[in-house]
Amino acid sequence: MNLDQALDALRQHADPTTIAAKQAYHKIDRPYLGVGNDRINDLTKLWRQQLSVAERVALASELWATNIFEARVTAAKLLTQARIKNDDAVWELIQTWVADFDSWAIADHACSAAQKRVVADPERIETVEQWTASDHMWTRRAALVTTLPWTKQNFPKPQDLVIRDRVLGWAAELVTDHDWFIQKAIAWWLRDLSRHDAQRTHDFMAQYGDQMKPFARREALRHLSD
Repeated sequence: MNLDQALDALRQHADPTTIAAKQAYHKIDRPYLGVGNDRINDLTKLWRQQLSVAERVALASELWATNIFEARVTAAKLLTQARIKNDDAVWELIQTWVADFDSWAIADHACSAAQKRVVADPERIETVEQWTASDHMWTRRAALVTTLPWTKQNFPKPQDLVIRDRVLGWAAELVTDHDWFIQKAIAWWLRDLSRHDAQRTHDFMAQYGDQMKPFARREALRHLSD
């Protein structure tokens, strides 16, 4: 499977009548093909079965470089898998993408792939922590989105609680960043955490909630008020 073949496969499922709407919705000037996520899911599921890890990394790199919306989503989905043997090349490639993030949709798909790699090797949190100090808003946001799995454990191990508290520390440092996407990401982290660790959510909000935007406070506390 080479780049041309992958793009041809995507174009076979394209609906050109949706391109204008996609561009208006995502508000980023880049090429769009008009391919839905369901079709991309079907293709990437098949390609993950057919291609070796090295082949997937190579194809994902080429797809990302096209800057086509659906190609970048496809690149991320090619590498979104819980168990990958010898995944260093996968993690290295995902890291190179972070500086390119410029829209929530592409960033979230890539962060889903990153989540799997950080869960597979939690020592990679050291790299993710560096993102919180970036001048690039989407990189700072990626630190929170990539660590979302640590909001979801009902019975976290001691080492998971250490990471949970560590990320809450990042959120505390970012809470005065009033960019909408950063506030939304902090609220997302706390909202998901509240379902599994209400006390830590309450404690964070008691100390830092008044520094958050009103919409973010409401979002963070949504499930605690049910």
